[in-house]
Amino acid sequence: MPEELIPNTNIGVVGHVDHGKTTLVNTLTGVWTDRHSEEMKRGISIRLGYADAIFYRCRKCRGPEGLTTSPVCTRCDSETEPFRAVSFVDAPGHETLMATMLSGSALMDGAMLVISAAERCPQPQTKEHLMALELVGIKKIVIVQNKIDVVSHKEAIRNYEEIRAFVKGTIAEDAPIIPVSAQKNINIWALIQALDEVIPEPSRQPEADPIMLIARSFDVNRPGCSWKDVKGGVVGGSLIKGIIEDGAEIEIRPGIQTQVENKTRWEPIVTKVTEIHKGQKKVHVATPGGLLAIGTKLDPAITKSDMLAGQVLGHVGKLPPVWEKMWFSVKLMDRVVGANSEVSIEPLKQREPLMLSVGTAVTVGVVSNTRKDAAEVVLKRPVCASIGSPIAISRQVGGRWRLIGMGTLIE
Repeated sequence: MPEELIPNTNIGVVGHVDHGKTTLVNTLTGVWTDRHSEEMKRGISIRLGYADAIFYRCRKCRGPEGLTTSPVCTRCDSETEPFRAVSFVDAPGHETLMATMLSGSALMDGAMLVISAAERCPQPQTKEHLMALELVGIKKIVIVQNKIDVVSHKEAIRNYEEIRAFVKGTIAEDAPIIPVSAQKNINIWALIQALDEVIPEPSRQPEADPIMLIARSFDVNRPGCSWKDVKGGVVGGSLIKGIIEDGAEIEIRPGIQTQVENKTRWEPIVTKVTEIHKGQKKVHVATPGGLLAIGTKLDPAITKSDMLAGQVLGHVGKLPPVWEKMWFSVKLMDRVVGANSEVSIEPLKQREPLMLSVGTAVTVGVVSNTRKDAAEVVLKRPVCASIGSPIAISRQVGGRWRLIGMGTLIE
């Protein structure tokens, strides 16, 4: 990756299962984000995937047709020049993995809504994902009409009209619809142009205390390696604001669960940064935006299998509070979307279980108190969050957690 180009914009990739999201990310980045064994076996995304891409401009081709993600122009084989780097967050499309998509939305500055031209629009999770984008306030959206290579011209036009009718009156009403084939690399230049124009680099707060939302955590050591070669645990996610330097002492909250005198407590984790990787490069300073991985001195047993996903990282003593119960404002939708039958949404009730997505954290809680347009919930697993943080609210409908509204942390 060119020295001056480090990703500072996170673009979400959302949509119904099997509409080609992961294939599209692979076309744009050269990275297949389904790495987990169960993902490979079932052919669907289960965990959040992420990959970086560089946008290039051909020096000879005039106009947007010369845009590519390759150092060599795909039209004339001429040398290209890089002009932007972005990170993609590939969210699962399956209905049972909506919580994972919601946790990923906390990292997104904009989104690609991927819709297959080979199926009627909208499909259930197409509706649910668009509603989620609207509720969490992601306004910069590019609609990707994928798989145009497997339908006729007439069918593609009909599907395009279905998409336009579907998004009318929504947050994506004015979003561009880009017909592509991720499999055949058709119209990718038009998609790059739309992404660059619709999702510009957002303004950040590098001078603020750092806040990193952790989306993944890993043990990067190979089984059977020598104890001399063991590396500390790695956390991955996005720095929302502030900067983090190599060698800095950091804190992770809520931390790890402990038992003290038969009482469960959550203890913050304090460790040291050993290395920082951003945009496939090792850097000494992490700046806001884009996706990054931070090596630490933590026991890798603490970070394996995404055990720290949903937690928050920053400087020691500078992180937001940890909440075991919280009051939040409530704004419910009129009807449940994403299910085969759309049922009306009733007000929250006391002792009702809810699934809440706060930042990259997903937790379950029980409603302990309600008042007009607000509720108090006792959490099964605490979260670290600032006052004013958005909260996605889901309840069980027909045996599935369904998105029913949004809230804002009050106290």
